Amino acid sequence: MAASSKVPSLRLPPLPTVGELIKLYKLRAEKQLSQNFLLDLRLTDKLVRQAGSLRGAHVCEVGPGPGGLTRSILNAGAADLLVVEKDSRFIPGLKLLSEAAPDRMRIVHGDILTYRMDRGFPAQISKPWEEDPPNLHIIGNLPFNVSTPLIIKWLENIANRTGPFTFGRTQLTLTFQKEVVERLTASTGCRQRSRISIMAQYLCTVRKCFVIPGQAFVPKPEVDVGVVHFTPLVQPQIQQPFKLVEKVVRNIFQFRRKHCHKGIERLFPEVCRAELTQEMMQQADVDPVLRPTELTIPHVRALTEAYAQLCAHEPDLLGYEFREELRLKHLSRNKRMPVDSTKSSPQPC
Repeated sequence: MAASSKVPSLRLPPLPTVGELIKLYKLRAEKQLSQNFLLDLRLTDKLVRQAGSLRGAHVCEVGPGPGGLTRSILNAGAADLLVVEKDSRFIPGLKLLSEAAPDRMRIVHGDILTYRMDRGFPAQISKPWEEDPPNLHIIGNLPFNVSTPLIIKWLENIANRTGPFTFGRTQLTLTFQKEVVERLTASTGCRQRSRISIMAQYLCTVRKCFVIPGQAFVPKPEVDVGVVHFTPLVQPQIQQPFKLVEKVVRNIFQFRRKHCHKGIERLFPEVCRAELTQEMMQQADVDPVLRPTELTIPHVRALTEAYAQLCAHEPDLLGYEFREELRLKHLSRNKRMPVDSTKSSPQPC
């Protein structure tokens, strides 16, 4: 009974429009923060519907800004909406919304990149990972400058079942630049196939929902914006630590137009590069002349498993970074001093 009484009326009372609030509080989008406001409530309603039913749900909205998407979430029947906003200029307008939806909306003035979302919701909403997702959703019209680092952070949380994923397979409905959407959803062989394609798809079902034209935003960005829905998989398609998978995939896509063995080579110090690259490719049974964009997730799984086995025999391999070795060599040349390999990067071979 307590839960149902918490949402006596799903619709918000009459309020100033989002545009009127922007004028009232003299708000403007900050270009350096990649802010773009979505004011059309028909579009924000459509975005919210991609999350599924929010009636009685717990929701975290990322970067609500002037509150257009916030209104749609509340009107969809969310019982508990937590908004995390870094920019203090938007707090007064959000407080007005909170007062219009008593006991249904909480405001955190903070940075989503550091906010502990695992502390933001009651433990009793948790569901075992193997069951359906919990009634908890993350929704956001993300600023372009944080969208990629934020989804990488959340993907690592999914792999480790930490942060918002301590509650179970929490679903996400987020906006990205159209180019990033194409990378997130690109299938094997597509030109847009990239590091983030693999990282997202080995952990989640990734669904492109729809594209919002740039002119729908204020100010108008130079690109269109896509909405993407993520549902974490019960079993990730690669059973290796996130950091190891990320390292292998990052190296593979360093040379996205060359054969995949070129990137694999950079996983190993020069002294044993050719030998271990050949061993890893043979052990994984992956054709070394495939392009990175042609690699399937089973290919990548085989490569990460082969790399993990090599690291088990030579633990220092995992800490080796080709770019760090190049940087130290460059510094050494500039100082006209030899590289001290014992201090720079491990040479396990």
